Order: sequence, then C-alpha cells, then structure tokens
Amino acid sequence: MSKKKTVILGAGLSGLSAAWHLQKKRIDCLVFEKESEAGGLCRSKRLKGFTFDHDGHLLHFRQRYTFNLVKRLLGDNLLEHKRSSWVYTYDRYIPYPFQANLYGLPPLVAKECLCDFIRAFHQSKPGNKKNLNFYDWINHNFGKGIARHFMIPYNSKFWTVPLKKLTCEWLDGFIPVPSLSRVIEGAGAKNRMPLGYNARFWYPKQGGIASLSRALSGELKNIHTGCRVTEINLKRKEIKTASGDKEKYDVLISTIPLPEIPGLIKDIPREIRLLFGKLKWNSIFNLNLGIERNDLDGKHWIYFPQKETCFFRVGFYHNFSAGLTPRGAGALYVEISYSPEKPIEKKNILGKVKHQLEGVGILENTNSIKAVDMNDIKYGYPIYDNNYHSARKNILKLLKQNGILSCGRYGGWRYMSMENAILEGKKMAEVYIKQ
Repeated sequence: MSKKKTVILGAGLSGLSAAWHLQKKRIDCLVFEKESEAGGLCRSKRLKGFTFDHDGHLLHFRQRYTFNLVKRLLGDNLLEHKRSSWVYTYDRYIPYPFQANLYGLPPLVAKECLCDFIRAFHQSKPGNKKNLNFYDWINHNFGKGIARHFMIPYNSKFWTVPLKKLTCEWLDGFIPVPSLSRVIEGAGAKNRMPLGYNARFWYPKQGGIASLSRALSGELKNIHTGCRVTEINLKRKEIKTASGDKEKYDVLISTIPLPEIPGLIKDIPREIRLLFGKLKWNSIFNLNLGIERNDLDGKHWIYFPQKETCFFRVGFYHNFSAGLTPRGAGALYVEISYSPEKPIEKKNILGKVKHQLEGVGILENTNSIKAVDMNDIKYGYPIYDNNYHSARKNILKLLKQNGILSCGRYGGWRYMSMENAILEGKKMAEVYIKQ
C-alpha cells in the first residue's frame, strides 16, 4: 500500500473513477466534494413523482473496458437504446443526422444540400483539414447547403461564438461525416444504417443517471461531501476547506474547473495567471419539465437550429426509462446555451420556453406541466478558440510541476463524454501508480 497521502478534489465521474481505480489497487485516498452528495453533474433528483437529471446525460461506449465496468456497477439496472433523434426545421422533423437524411426537407432545399455536398466532395483536398477553423471545416466537409440550413445555425446557437473563432481540436468523431453514397441514399429515403458515435446508448432503468455515480461512490470510502475547498497551498502541500479544516497531501488530483483555480492558489506566477483569463466556455441553462402526456413517438431528443427557439436541444426522459415518471406522464429536458457573447434573460426564461414548446408541438398547453426544475450550469463546454491549446497546455504543465494532476471534463478542460470522464479518472490513477 502506498504511503503517499492522496487527495482528490471533486466527486464527479472523473474524481470517483480516480478514487475507484486507486482503491482497487489498495491505495487509500480522500475525496472532497462541495455538494451534499457525490456525482457532480451526474446527479438526479425526485420531484412530484418525476426523476430529473442535471441536464441530459446518456452513456455511449467506444471501449469494452468502460462498458464492462458500468455493466458490473449497474447490473440489470441498465437499458440499451437504439437512438431516435431528430432535427426540427422547416416546421417538420428530419431524422438525425441531418446530413444523411435530406429526403425529409422541402424539395428545393434538399436539392441544394445534395448538390453542394457532391460539389464539396469532389473539390475536397485531403491533408489541409487540420488548418481549417470550424466554419471552414463544415463547408469543406458538407458543402454550403448543409452548412447554411443546419450546421452553421445549430453550432452557432450551441457554441454562442462565431464558428470562425473555433478550431477543430474538439471534434473527435462527435459530428458524423457520411460517405457520398450515404448522402445520396438519404436524399431519397431514410438512412437505415446507424451513423455517429451515439447511434446506440445506455441509460439506467431506475434512479436516473445518478444510479451510476451512486454505484461508484457506494464502493468507495473516505468521501467527504459538503466540503468546499477554499485554498490550495502549493508550498505546504495543503488544502483548506470552507469550515477552516486543513488537510495535507503528497499528491493532489483535481477535477475542479480550471477557471476556478486562480481563486484557490494565491502564489500562481503572473504569466500563468494571465493564461487562465484566456480560457472561455459556454454555460447551459437546463429546464426540466414533468408533463401529463408522453405520446411523443418514442423520440429521445430533438435538435433545434432555428433562431425562433431559444433552446438548441430538447430530450425526453420517459423515452429513456418509464421508471422516471408517473404512469402515463412524460418528462423532458430543455437546453439553452449562453455566454458573455450571447447572454440570456433568465428571469423570463420559463414563460419563453413554454410558449416556444407549444409552438413546435411538444406542449399542448402550459396547464399540462406538473413539475418544473431549473439548473443553471456555469461551465457547459470549453470553447476551443485559438488561445485554447496553448493556455490549457501551460496551465496543466504548471499544475503538474506542483504535484497537481488535473483531470476530467472541467479539470482537464476538454469536451468529453461520460465514458471519457471515467477513463480520465482511470488514467490519473495509472499516472499516480507509475510515479
């Protein structure tokens, strides 16, 4: 057993995974979490008979290891789904991915998208994609039609910043790029072959997504919830909590969002402190609604690229699991992206969302709403602009030099799935063991 004292900050998926993998190797660690329960964003709540997550969280697996781990943790409490996702545009629902299902569009729009895709396909020059900004990458891969009718408006709405300011470092297969034959096929009828990393997904049968974090934390010891860290002293190798308690460490694994670090470490070099100011992100306002009806054709989620709706995506909990709602009822989550470049008026957001949900046919009337839950998520997605790579690299280097391994979606400051978060924790445990 290691004699080093290891402290983990944050009991989200990455922090729990790091602790789990360390403790499986008989290495003790202490976990400090500011919230009253473990899980981070991977938490759920019960309200008037409905189970709501902190925004939509689904499990996708690219690696057998992660699937086996989650399956072992959840056992029979895990449902597999074949994705039923859609794009709402031109007052109709188009199967996702948009670029492979042009048949559902108005004929002239479909023709424009197809012809421009064929033109872009034949003009594409391999080898220069790494130098493209995200805006140019979209046009390079999909042509101007698909870019204009879906890719640019949707991603502008999601990221909240001009797409020419974004690099392509985050892509990692998140956006499916179909072959020419698949696009031509999808211009005539719905594509039957699955496309994209999330063509299949998994979700707990009972308890919401919190079932996963509870299963992980249930196998761990020394998790201290309600303990907000207020200071990290690099020289003393010591953390301080809001209650005034202090804890020494030899190794510190942090999943705290990187922009929060300057407020915790006083003696950061000025040049590094300036780098923290270059980190950008969008925020997500999540509105959960419990409603009377659940007759929404088995849809899992819908993308909304048009400016007429403030939300970019709506998902349906009751189609993930019937155990999340009272019998015959439905539940949905609404996601609105915002940032300093694109602020929102939170005071009136509920009424605005209700009206717009009625406009697209998801709500019959506001009287059908039986439960309302709101979550304002400060750190949504790191923004991959031209400052991102250098700033992140040098910040993580400084932290590592000072004995801090920073990991996870926000500690590592990367766009990642739940699977990635679990694997990040595993990686940190392995780095620790090799030291």
